[in-house]
Amino acid sequence: MSAHYDGKRFYNTNGADKGAGDISKFLWQNLWNKENWPKAIENPPADRIVERVTEGIRATYINHATVLVQVAGLNILTDPVWSKRVSPVTFAGPKRVRDPGIPIEALPEIDLILVSHNHYDHLDTASLKKLRQQQEKEPVIVSGLGNAKLLSKQGYENALELDWGEHTQIGPATVHFVECQHRSGRGAFDQMKTLWGSFVVETPEGAIYFAGDTGYSPHFKQQGEQYGPFALSLLPIGAYEPRWFMKDIHLNPEEAVQAHLDLDSQQSLGIHFGVFQLTWEAIDSPITDLEAALDAQGLPRETFWVLEPGANRSQ
Repeated sequence: MSAHYDGKRFYNTNGADKGAGDISKFLWQNLWNKENWPKAIENPPADRIVERVTEGIRATYINHATVLVQVAGLNILTDPVWSKRVSPVTFAGPKRVRDPGIPIEALPEIDLILVSHNHYDHLDTASLKKLRQQQEKEPVIVSGLGNAKLLSKQGYENALELDWGEHTQIGPATVHFVECQHRSGRGAFDQMKTLWGSFVVETPEGAIYFAGDTGYSPHFKQQGEQYGPFALSLLPIGAYEPRWFMKDIHLNPEEAVQAHLDLDSQQSLGIHFGVFQLTWEAIDSPITDLEAALDAQGLPRETFWVLEPGANRSQ
């Protein structure tokens, strides 16, 4: 049994366990504290997608925490979300203001899907089901303990569950599921019942870090020392206000830059911003706050990519 499971629920090493009263207070304050977002933003033309990449690392930002990472002949997809809303229902809940940069039908054959945790904006069953239906071969899908049952219902009969510190081999890559500071739950009665986490993918082209969703804690420094340096890190920069509620579970841009440093990351890519209004900050605040944080650390802004949906960069 997992060392961070008490027989009923999983828990974090460093807190991040808000109670029902905190959640109710946040939802109530949400009614009047959120900045106004535009209803829709049109994407620029997408970059060309290639079938395979055998040299270097190519990252295509699709939207939110969904990135197509192509490395060592593998096509890796993180937290796939193409739905219009990230919610248990299709008629309410956070609605996207930007389309995915790449249509789901335009994806190449996917070899590996990484699912960081079961929140609706990261584990989107409609997108996973469609991905499975259009793939000739079942991709390997990896997530934390307790998620395989839900994933198998979407057509992934061989879904892998890992505890923090466990790993699996996928072709030339070693995939580690590692600790982060967050939580899980898709309803009122399953809070903290499945395990959340981040991923380290060791490849012949260097190590890749996918944070998923996390607050800042010593785990970044520990993972940098254990697995770094990283050729590429995918780090969340959005959904961080108000800090009294979000600090434990979501990085703000200043913390994302510190995570970049802790991980000894050669290059980072900002994710988890500008698509779904989940919290209070303005739609452009993650970008302007990230630029200020990089400037404060004396880091070139190009060391932390912020891409339009559908754009890619190679490392």
